[in-house]
Amino acid sequence: MAQLQRIAIAPSQFQQGQILLTQEQQHYLGRVLRLGAGDRFIAMDGLGKWWLAQLEGDQAQILEALVVQTELSASITLMVALPKGNGFDEVVRCCTELGVSVIAPVVSDRTLLNPSPQKLERWRRIAQEAAEQSERAFVPEILEPVAFGTSLSSVVHYSSSVNNQQYICVARGNSPHLRNCLHNKGYSTNDQGKRTIIIAIGPEGGWTPKEVECAVEAGFQPVSLGRRILRAVTAPIVALSIVAAELESLKTTT
Repeated sequence: MAQLQRIAIAPSQFQQGQILLTQEQQHYLGRVLRLGAGDRFIAMDGLGKWWLAQLEGDQAQILEALVVQTELSASITLMVALPKGNGFDEVVRCCTELGVSVIAPVVSDRTLLNPSPQKLERWRRIAQEAAEQSERAFVPEILEPVAFGTSLSSVVHYSSSVNNQQYICVARGNSPHLRNCLHNKGYSTNDQGKRTIIIAIGPEGGWTPKEVECAVEAGFQPVSLGRRILRAVTAPIVALSIVAAELESLKTTT
């Protein structure tokens, strides 16, 4: 199955064992991938389900459901202060590949970017493409950009769980390393419910002291990503790499 092309399909496109393909999907499958009648591909709904499908003109026949086990054992929410330029595109792409569940763009005191509605649509399209490429079962949700203070309350409520862990990454000081915090929390496949991990990562120049204080008051623990100062685009990728490595290593030893 690894050689078959994967495309995301909206749930409304599934009707009586068939997939009604959009014109854009027909063009992509037929003109870009050069698939013809009878050729197979994998359809994913972005909500955890995969199917083996066979192309038949402007439709596709569902042949069988597929079992996919590529997701992390915890739900990861990244609150990321928007970096300048198009750096957030790379954040969305790489973090989707690494297993993020929700990306919450935030406007902090030091944020220089004022995103347009078109940016949000672009980020969601990038997430879909990255999920297809990396064989994800789920397409991450990209929330609308909001002020950091608003995000503190809304994201925690959105990701509410008795197993929540909340961290804010800071560049300087004596905060414990994120990996050590995750490791010390411990985890086993017998835990009740799926754990939710929320990580807040700042912009160029980092969070302001007031922002860190507000996050701590909201239940976030300050953590470090290492001794070096990371770029605003690099830090989210490093943070998610640490989380993914810790979760997947724990899963293999439980």
